[in-house]
Amino acid sequence: MTSLVKPQHYPELFRRYEGNPILTANDWPYPVHTVFNAGACQIGSTTLLLVRVEDRRGHSHLSVARSADGISNWRIDAQPTFPPDPVNYAEEAWGVEDARVTWVADRQEWIIAYTAFSSIGPLVSLASTVDFQSFIRLGPVMPPEDKDAAIFPRQFGGRYAMIHRPVSAGSSGAHIWLSFSPDLRHWGDHHVLLHARRGAWWDANKIGLSPTPLETPEGWLLLYHGVRHTPGGCLYRLGLALLDLEQPWRVLRRSDDWIFAPEMPYERQGDVNGVVFPCGWILDEATGMIRMYYGGADSCLALATGRLSDVLDYLRTCPAPPPQARPGMTA
Repeated sequence: MTSLVKPQHYPELFRRYEGNPILTANDWPYPVHTVFNAGACQIGSTTLLLVRVEDRRGHSHLSVARSADGISNWRIDAQPTFPPDPVNYAEEAWGVEDARVTWVADRQEWIIAYTAFSSIGPLVSLASTVDFQSFIRLGPVMPPEDKDAAIFPRQFGGRYAMIHRPVSAGSSGAHIWLSFSPDLRHWGDHHVLLHARRGAWWDANKIGLSPTPLETPEGWLLLYHGVRHTPGGCLYRLGLALLDLEQPWRVLRRSDDWIFAPEMPYERQGDVNGVVFPCGWILDEATGMIRMYYGGADSCLALATGRLSDVLDYLRTCPAPPPQARPGMTA
C-alpha cells in the first residue's frame, strides 16, 4: 500500500483578526478613495493609528484614528490630520504617505518618518509631535528616490539611527540601509543593512522596512517586506530579521522563508493586488502579544496578532548572516 504523506505545516506567527478589515474608506467622516498603511502607537489606554488616506486625485494625506481596544469603535479625525503642505514644503507636492511613528525618549516627543512624494520622486521626510494635533516638520532628510524609513527610539554612541530604502538609477537592487545623525537633520555613515537577495527568492531584488524596529531582550526585531515580480504583477510578502541591541548594523538572524503573505480576498484584490504592507505594530508588554496593523491591497487596513515569544523562538532557528562591517569602515 502507498502511505499518505501529511503536508508540512509552516508556523503561523501572526494570525489575522476574524473581523478584518478593521478600517475602510466607508468608515471615514469625509470623502476618500482608500485607507491603508498606518503607523501605530499606544498612548496610555488608547491605540492611535496614523493612517494613509488617498483621495480621488491619487494624492495621499495622513489621518489619525483612535480606539480603546485597538480593534473597534475607531474615532477618526473629522479632517485630514497631517495634510501635505506643498506651499512651504515643495517635496510634498504629490502627497505624504506611509508614516512610521517612534517615541524618542530623550526628546520626549514622537518622531514621524514619512514619504514625501515630490515631483521628482519619493523621499524621506521627518516631523515631530507631542499630541498628534500639531506637528513640526523637520523637512526632507534623504533625496529621491528613498522611502520605507523609521527612526530607532534611542541613540547609539550619541547618534540617532534611521533605517530607510534608497533606490538609485541602474542599481543592482533596492536594499535596506542604516544611517546615523547627531540631530535628526544631518545624516551620514550610510550603510547597507540588509541586501535584497537575487534569483528566485521571495525577497529578491527589492526589499524595504515595514514597521518601526521593536526592541526585545534578544535584539531589535525587524519586519520587512520583499517584492517579487511575477507575470501576474508584484507580490508583497513579509520576513523577519534580528539586529544587535547596541550595534544595530550587526544582523544576528534573518529568515529565509517569508512568514506572512497575501491570502485573503481583501489582500489579494484591490487597488494593488497581492499586497500586505504593515507600517505599525504595538507590543503589549504585559501579555507579550504583538498587534500588527497592515494595508491590504492598498485598499483597506487590517490587523494580525502574534506572540513575541513565538517570533523570537522562530528567529533562533534562522541563519546568522555573514558579519557586517561597522558603519564608517570599508566592508
